Amino acid sequence: MGCGCGKDHKTGNCVCNVLKDIARAQRDITELECDTSCEKSISDLLGETEVRNGLDTVPVLLYCKDGCKPFKGFGAHPRNIGKMKSSFFFRVKSVSNDCCAVLELLRDPNDSDPNPHNPVEQHTKHLRTTGICITVDVKCFCHVTCLPAISAF
Repeated sequence: MGCGCGKDHKTGNCVCNVLKDIARAQRDITELECDTSCEKSISDLLGETEVRNGLDTVPVLLYCKDGCKPFKGFGAHPRNIGKMKSSFFFRVKSVSNDCCAVLELLRDPNDSDPNPHNPVEQHTKHLRTTGICITVDVKCFCHVTCLPAISAF
């Protein structure tokens, strides 16, 4: 049963709806009450003026259904397969109709800790794309937090 969030995608899964909205907005590059929210980040990403704002990514933090803990993704770049990295923050690359999502790990290049223990420990000031992507079943998540839109490239 969906919870009614997300604008145009009625998948029956709230997190899936929001991630679809983000993915669509990031590809395409209202007035809101919250200073920080998924809707605000999407709106900032799209910009409401003719001047491009340089933003290209809405970083997301996902929470697993079981125990409602923050989800951490792991991966290694093919040029350095022996050096695994993890992240709690992701860029949505795509979301399929059955709610499988391709997420790219976002990391601050100045963060020397390859495996932070929680999202608060991970540096977020200069999040950048890593080229490390994972595929997840969005139906396994119960909550999504969006950070303000950034330029991650």
